[in-house]
Amino acid sequence: MPFIIAIDGPAASGKGTIARALAAHFGFHHLDTGLLYRATGAKGGDPVLAAQTLTAGDLARPDLRSAGAGQAASRVATIPEVRAALVEFQRRFALQEPGAVLDGRDIGTVICPDAAVKLYVTASDQIRAVRRAAELGAHVGDMLGELQERDRRDSERATAPLKPAADAVVLDTTELTIPDAIARAIAQVDRARA
Repeated sequence: MPFIIAIDGPAASGKGTIARALAAHFGFHHLDTGLLYRATGAKGGDPVLAAQTLTAGDLARPDLRSAGAGQAASRVATIPEVRAALVEFQRRFALQEPGAVLDGRDIGTVICPDAAVKLYVTASDQIRAVRRAAELGAHVGDMLGELQERDRRDSERATAPLKPAADAVVLDTTELTIPDAIARAIAQVDRARA
C-alpha cells in the first residue's frame, strides 16, 4: 500500500511549500490539487465539462498561480459536479508507489480520509496576506480581503468544506521559518513511518 500524506489548509499558509519538500525528501509523488481547480476555472465555459476534460497541458498553464485563477478555482470548487469529476483523478494519483503527497483543502477529509499522515497547515490572516502579496507583487490590504473572502467561501461550501480532519495534526506556520515548518512536517511523517 502506498504511503499517503494529506496536507490541507487555507491559501498562503505554506502547505504547498511543505508538500513539495516532503515529496522531495521521501521520494514521493506530489499533486497540488488546487491546480486542478485553478485549471478548471481558467478554462472557462461550462465548469463541469472543463473538469471532465482536463489535460496535462491545462495543468501546465503559466497563469494558474495568479490571483484571478485562485478566485476562479474557489468559485468552481463550490460546484458538486466539478468536485466529483476531480475526485477520482486525485484518488488514483494518491495510489502511486512508493507514496504520494497531496495538498489542497479536502484531502484528509474527503479525498484520502485513510491517509497515513494528515497535516492541516495554517497561519494568521495577516501573515498569509503578506506572503501572497510578496508572491504576486500585490498590495497586502487587497490580498487580505481576497484571502478572507476565499476562506469564507471555501469553509462555508456545502460540499467538502475547508476544515481540518478530526485526526489531522495542525501546523501553524505564522511564526515559523520555512526550514522549521518543513522539519516539523518531516518529523510527523517519520513518526508515522516508524
